[in-house]
Amino acid sequence: MQHREEPHELLVRAGLTVVEDVPPGSLFPPEAAWRIARGTAAPDGTVGETLDAAWWRRLSDVDGEFLVAVLGHRIGGNDSWWTRVRYTSDGIPELTGDPGFIALSLDGQVLLAEAPTADGPQVTAVDRLPERLEEAAAAAGRETKAERAEVWAAVPGRRAWPLHWAEGIGSNPAAPDELLIRLLDVAEGFLHGCDRPAVLDAAVDHPDPQVRSTPAGTFRPKLTSDQWVRLIRAEPSPRRRVLWAEHARAGGADLPQDLYDDLLTSSSRALAAELPGLPAHHLPGLATDADPRVRTAACGRWDDIATPLREQLLADTDDAVRTAALLAHHTRVPMPRESFAALAEPLRALERCRLEPELEAELIRNGDAEVRRALAANPGLGAHGVAVLAEDPLDDIRSAVALRPDLTEEQRAVVRYDFDPTSMSHTLPWVADLHGDTEAMRRLATSSHPLIRRSVARARHLPPDVVELLARDEDRTVRLFLAESCDDAPADMLLEVWRWWDGSFSHPDRPRSHPHFPRAGLLHYADDPSGRMRRLALDDPESTAADVARLARDPEAGVRRRAAEDPRLSPADAVRLLDDPAAHVRGSAMRNPRLPARILAGLLHDRDTACAAVTNPAIPVPVLHRILAAAAAAVAAPR
Repeated sequence: MQHREEPHELLVRAGLTVVEDVPPGSLFPPEAAWRIARGTAAPDGTVGETLDAAWWRRLSDVDGEFLVAVLGHRIGGNDSWWTRVRYTSDGIPELTGDPGFIALSLDGQVLLAEAPTADGPQVTAVDRLPERLEEAAAAAGRETKAERAEVWAAVPGRRAWPLHWAEGIGSNPAAPDELLIRLLDVAEGFLHGCDRPAVLDAAVDHPDPQVRSTPAGTFRPKLTSDQWVRLIRAEPSPRRRVLWAEHARAGGADLPQDLYDDLLTSSSRALAAELPGLPAHHLPGLATDADPRVRTAACGRWDDIATPLREQLLADTDDAVRTAALLAHHTRVPMPRESFAALAEPLRALERCRLEPELEAELIRNGDAEVRRALAANPGLGAHGVAVLAEDPLDDIRSAVALRPDLTEEQRAVVRYDFDPTSMSHTLPWVADLHGDTEAMRRLATSSHPLIRRSVARARHLPPDVVELLARDEDRTVRLFLAESCDDAPADMLLEVWRWWDGSFSHPDRPRSHPHFPRAGLLHYADDPSGRMRRLALDDPESTAADVARLARDPEAGVRRRAAEDPRLSPADAVRLLDDPAAHVRGSAMRNPRLPARILAGLLHDRDTACAAVTNPAIPVPVLHRILAAAAAAVAAPR
């Protein structure tokens, strides 16, 4: 295997001394430098000639140092890093030729580059780089309607990255439904974030099983009950049909009776027997099925099974069936010692079954930590056992007791539980079940346990007095959950949470997108010391394009990103932010509809930016159709 030179090796071989790898910080980013080097964003004043010693002297500082990046090498796992090098010889560094390089002076004024192109190596030399870029941005911003039309008429053109377009075009908000339906034949990955009913409707009826399964197996799209049913019926794999039925039920879909009938007559009958929502009239047949796996699944619906069939399952010839029946039976009827002793794996009984008082007391008194830990969360544990384990010497056992739903809040308050307020927490299921109970929410909102109050805060709606109480909670995660989940959260608390929280994966836009989040009066935060607060200024209805322009030059990247997202951003500022040191600012600028067509077309034809640029809603719909045609041809071509 041929040795691939590491970047530092290559630089040393070129006669350079490596000083350090440098993250971009406030520097001009390598990504933007490569676009200049490849000619897709070159300002006026570039020189296409051999790079002589005079240019290298202008590039270097008094110690002979400058910044460099080599094509195809990722320093620090990120293309946005430079490597600081020193060159003290009188000649020229041996960087020309493959693979290509970019070099920047430490003051950001001089850029030298050589990049491979379809027409051969392209040499670039620019001095006064910031000034030239400002001039280029201003000139691009003066684009006329006729110039825009001329640019779009030439797209997609010769230099294209259609495979990248296929990846990104589905995220363009201007793409009409019928274009996205055509895109299903090219790339279906966009369905993971798609919520368009017509497109999802076409996806579940698509002849390709991979396309059909994508919305079924993803987190975000919500299919209708009818779409779920059509998708399940079209799935050729019996096992996957049951899996999709599980997903449908988890998403709240209603499945028709005849669909359950079909699933239960397939080769995956044993899996289908475990489906939640299975109509009760199937249970007698499942409880007497020849397959012990099916009979075991039937035990999961113990309360819906008639007494004679329960007795039959308790006496089943199969060990797994008898055990499942025994465990189900003793969730209501206390388990005697002899039954417990006969269990090959008693842990499940300790976690879920009622036990005869003497057996329970003995297990608590003599059981090891694993036994006591299982009993602590057992919903059938007796009051005496709960009281004893509430004083257990182990923190985690007492902590499990402290979260039991059968404790009064007075009892819970005296349990010495262990709780890390910084740990990830999930809503307690038993509290979630009570979200619609006003009195229960009032009682639990005063709980001494933060996790219970956090679980209350996850309710969609709460009484005003509960909201007021939780909005002042000392545990800031309670306030966060209230901001994320409760539509009744107050404006002042939402603003307070915004000071320290940006949004989570499950609630990416909260608290800022909350209907009660304040908008009026935010402009006075434009000069706030906190960048987080300055970001809010542009949400004020009184803010202007001048405010956008000012914040587009803010020292904090998060503020510049907010300006880059604003539809009032000037075309010139949109172009300038394409060269921002922060990748997320550049990405937002690429998607801003105020980008001039010539610049946007250049981004479409650059391999580093094609996928993001194709999501820009300023691309005319006829052009999107041509782009999709090119992408479809590229995907279909043999590789």
